[in-house]
Amino acid sequence: MDDKVLAAQKWVNKTYAGVSGYTRCPEDGRTGWATMYSLTMGLQKELGISPVVANFGAGTLAKLTAHGSIGPDEPNINIRKIVQHAMFCKGYWGGDGEGNFDLLMAQSVAAFKTDAGLGETSGMVQPKIFKALLTMDAYVLLAGGSEKVQSIQRWLNGRYVNKSTFFIGPCDGHFSRDVQQALMKAIQYEVGIPEDQATGVFGPGTQAGLKSHPVEQGDSGIFVQLFSAACVFNEPVNDGVSTYVTSFKSAFDSSLKEFVEQFQRFSVLDVTGRGDYQTWAQLLISTGDPERPVEASDTRYTITASRAKALYDAGYRAVGRYLYQPPDSIDKYIKPGELQDMFSAGLRVVPIFQDNGRLLSDFTYTKGFQHGLLAHERATFYGFNRSTVIYFAVDYDATNDQIASNIIPYFNGVSAGLANKGKRFVHGVYGSRNVCAQVTKETYARYAYVSGMSTGFSGNLGFPLPANWAFNQIKEFKFAPDFDLDKVAHRAGTDFGQGSVNKQTSPADDFIAYIERLYGLALDYGKGDPSRLVMEYVRHVTYADFAWWALIGDPDKDFIKYANGRDAFVWDEFKDPFTGYHIGAEHMLATCNAHYVKPQPSNPLRVNAGDVGGWGGDIITLYGEWRRDSDSYSSGYTYCEDKFAKIGVDSTFGFNDLLEDADGYLISERVRGGQDIVTAVRNHYRGSGGLTRIGDFLTKRFSGLASTGTDMARNMLTMSDDPTIALGRAKLIYGIAGYDTLLPEMLPADKLTEFCRGFADSLLARAGQEGLKKATYLANQKKNLRDSQ
Repeated sequence: MDDKVLAAQKWVNKTYAGVSGYTRCPEDGRTGWATMYSLTMGLQKELGISPVVANFGAGTLAKLTAHGSIGPDEPNINIRKIVQHAMFCKGYWGGDGEGNFDLLMAQSVAAFKTDAGLGETSGMVQPKIFKALLTMDAYVLLAGGSEKVQSIQRWLNGRYVNKSTFFIGPCDGHFSRDVQQALMKAIQYEVGIPEDQATGVFGPGTQAGLKSHPVEQGDSGIFVQLFSAACVFNEPVNDGVSTYVTSFKSAFDSSLKEFVEQFQRFSVLDVTGRGDYQTWAQLLISTGDPERPVEASDTRYTITASRAKALYDAGYRAVGRYLYQPPDSIDKYIKPGELQDMFSAGLRVVPIFQDNGRLLSDFTYTKGFQHGLLAHERATFYGFNRSTVIYFAVDYDATNDQIASNIIPYFNGVSAGLANKGKRFVHGVYGSRNVCAQVTKETYARYAYVSGMSTGFSGNLGFPLPANWAFNQIKEFKFAPDFDLDKVAHRAGTDFGQGSVNKQTSPADDFIAYIERLYGLALDYGKGDPSRLVMEYVRHVTYADFAWWALIGDPDKDFIKYANGRDAFVWDEFKDPFTGYHIGAEHMLATCNAHYVKPQPSNPLRVNAGDVGGWGGDIITLYGEWRRDSDSYSSGYTYCEDKFAKIGVDSTFGFNDLLEDADGYLISERVRGGQDIVTAVRNHYRGSGGLTRIGDFLTKRFSGLASTGTDMARNMLTMSDDPTIALGRAKLIYGIAGYDTLLPEMLPADKLTEFCRGFADSLLARAGQEGLKKATYLANQKKNLRDSQ
């Protein structure tokens, strides 16, 4: 609490309590918009405005301009007091609070002007200075702010403050909607748009002006300054290998050209290195140039065979379509036969899930979990292939606070719902740039589908494209008289939907041949451990987010580019020859990679990052599920009996997960023992490795003992000596069970031990069941051999 702010709140409430329209502010000593609005309403009363309103608009500014600047000779003592209280609320010295405008007060006003980047530093409070004082904008660098951005903010204020439609903006080092608007107005002034028409809107006049003012290496002057400012606001650019930044400058040099080239590649523009119109547009507005050619689209309309052909002939190769249609809503879901019509025409389909999603109340953890389950059901009904990305829609302009309070819990629920169904599909996010970036950061959404057409969304103004963007809506138009379409930019190398459904799962032999070819590419690459490169390549799409980077590091991105350039692809699943179940190749080899990079400790009871990449991560999510379902399952032992690796039961640690965890661990051990990855995979799936995988996993990693398994599970759930694992564990559990759940270390020791013992005993039981199946498998093999003779 700040005593000076409290004094301001008490004074303004007492002085203007009876004024028509006045709204009291809280008397808590904390600066906020409510306090600034109350001071604004006090100023309006002194200027003769009635009724007063909580807004410093054009009318207030006009009255204040007619009144004149405020200084020591201001006859209205209350106006002087409002200036003083506003200065205190802004963090500057405001004098005695009694309206005495002395030398120290004048110096404080001058300091404020300097921080705002203004050349004029007298102690007089001009109308625009007064307006700036009555906002929550900061004029000093705030946490996480950039000095480069701050220098541009101050430059904009200093250069354009005397323009009638320009107002002093923040100088806090953060690119924001207000800063974006200030830059847009600056461009409008410089291209010759009259001041009273400079609105900050990217309209025809602005577009025409930019088309006539391209910039390139060797140029200098104001347009290079404006262009480089826009580049700074859109940094960094990450191409998956390197990160590129730039700086504010008046001369277009080679370093700026390099940044522009990388930005153009990232944004899917022609790589010219010039500040041409399309690049200007991409830097300034979330659609970029909406008239540029694109390959993707989306629509609520059914894609008939004739529409599919027309789309293909027009250059489109993918269409976003909806998995679900809420009751009593417009007709938009995928119709029977529609997918085949698209595939036959050469189109791919991008599945989108939306159940309203236009109000903040539509987003809760519970609704997200239900939507994850429903999306899995609908995607399975349509036959979408394993690892298909489903984009869950946030058709709402969520602020930072709302993203934290509702949107992220919703996506945690989505992720938990999909995981509960066996992780067959993965979640992407559809929304504003800010929503996409924050959801990706907090819930590891695979790819982002940006609602760039919503140019008025605050989440699209002042935010660069998210690093994982795959799609960006740029224009809605009428493709045919009865058919509306959204143009969607697509970034090559990211998700491009699906070109088929009900894909037949390949046998293990095909997977082995795939590993052999990938291993050959790794040998030809000539750098690094070829077996490790194969593991990294297969996991690099699904298992390469920040969490995996923290656990075991990044894959070799140069090898990924090398392999992709030779028509390599990521294998998703194959049919296990021993159980008939589908093995997720990405998860299995991610587990293998984790154990290979982080081998098991010499102490059999210790666990590490390698374990987290496999069984450890799965038991953490299983714990989260138990805590989420604890009202129905008080006993953790019973929960493990019913949910852990049980055939036909939905769980985040299902039977397939156990097979993939065991196979990944055992193949890793083979490679560590001297086999190359091809030999290890071949011996495991063509030999007898799959017959005894669970028992071998139990023996090699858990010493074959229930007591060891219990202790290791407890260690995995409570270890604190590795902060990366501890933080990741908490995030996984909170994502599954919510932020009010008890973490394992907070649970009574006996209850946690009961859960861990349930895991260990159930693991032993699964190994025992495997032994029975081994005898049946071998007997069938002998019978098949006799029948063939």
